[in-house]
Amino acid sequence: MAQALNFAKYPELQSFTAEMGERHGFSAKQLRQVFRCATIRPEIIEAMERPRELLPWHEYRKAFVTEDSAQRGVQFWKEYAKDISRAREQYGVSPEIIVAIIGVETRYGRNTGSWPVLDALATLTLKYPPRAGFFRKELEEFLLLTRETGLDACRVKGSYAGAIGLPQFMPSSYRRLAVDFDNDGKRDLLDNPVDAIGSVAHYLHRHGWEADAPLTEEVRLKGTLYFWAERLGVKPSLSVRQLADYGVFPRRRDDPGRRAALISLEGEDGPVYRLGYNNFYAITRYNLNKRYAMAVVELGELIRQRMEENPSS
Repeated sequence: MAQALNFAKYPELQSFTAEMGERHGFSAKQLRQVFRCATIRPEIIEAMERPRELLPWHEYRKAFVTEDSAQRGVQFWKEYAKDISRAREQYGVSPEIIVAIIGVETRYGRNTGSWPVLDALATLTLKYPPRAGFFRKELEEFLLLTRETGLDACRVKGSYAGAIGLPQFMPSSYRRLAVDFDNDGKRDLLDNPVDAIGSVAHYLHRHGWEADAPLTEEVRLKGTLYFWAERLGVKPSLSVRQLADYGVFPRRRDDPGRRAALISLEGEDGPVYRLGYNNFYAITRYNLNKRYAMAVVELGELIRQRMEENPSS
């Protein structure tokens, strides 16, 4: 049951307030005023315990890689074609990936979250020990962000984890990586698709995206040693040439020195395997989950296909 945050009940909140005063010049009175509008919400903890990313791939895929989302992606791409093209030129990120991320995150701005961000971050800081340190830092970043942007900390809404705006940036990412892509003097991810487009591209660029490099590749497996390659995770750590020693062979072998990871996903009829290259890994830096990254890749491919089929307005 949701309950108003009782400041006196949480010594950790009092120490947090003192730190915010020492490090950033917030007054205790100011922060107490902010926390008066915060509510502890157990349902946020419940949501954290059952994220959609835990679904098997074949179910997760159905939620995001859809014809409707692809058609909406085409509309979004056409509406903001000049901005998406400029982001491609400036940061090197493929247009369909920029569009697909915004589609997967918020359905192109239609669902940016209904949870008060202050409630989410306060609840997770105080009531979710496994990641309390992370969310305490994000609460700090959120209060700094609202001070810098003039946003009302009590009114900003986002995801149950505290992510904000069309691209669902956590407050720390908003402060570090959001860009004013339309040059209006504000970095607005809540209501400005142009800033969201530039910020998504900037985020991926800063996390190692390589222009015109591959994302994933179909793969053929031999023997059983590929199991060891799979255990290395999503970060590319072996070259395509080295992966062959484990019985992992990509459909194309045009760059045997390129590093890749063996990605396994849950298909309806058993495991599905792909090679994931550096740009696939860059997408996982946006959301640390291989199913998320593959949904972005496949939705992006579908959006580009539909765009090429109907290039006119």
